[in-house]
Amino acid sequence: MWLKFRGGKGVETYLGVLLAINWPAGLLCCLTWLVVAFAWRYSSLAALIAVLAGPGYAYWLGNWQIMELAAFMAVLVFVRHHQNIRRLVKGEEPRIGGKKTT
Repeated sequence: MWLKFRGGKGVETYLGVLLAINWPAGLLCCLTWLVVAFAWRYSSLAALIAVLAGPGYAYWLGNWQIMELAAFMAVLVFVRHHQNIRRLVKGEEPRIGGKKTT
């Protein structure tokens, strides 16, 4: 349903798993996404930073096993987002609320 089933499912799954197994870390990741998305208006950048922060939040909260799982899932998310990363570096990634290109 989100984005007509195009994009976002991996990050949603990451956040869902983190919220289920360690809700404070998951909530901090969601908050991180909101802050970054509001500040820079790039959904993919916000997702990547939130996912990258997840293992750090789990570590800070003292849960080593969840930190390891979050780090593993973060690697998978980054591998799957290589095209988004490339577009961000080139300055070609669409912004939240920006003009739609077809």
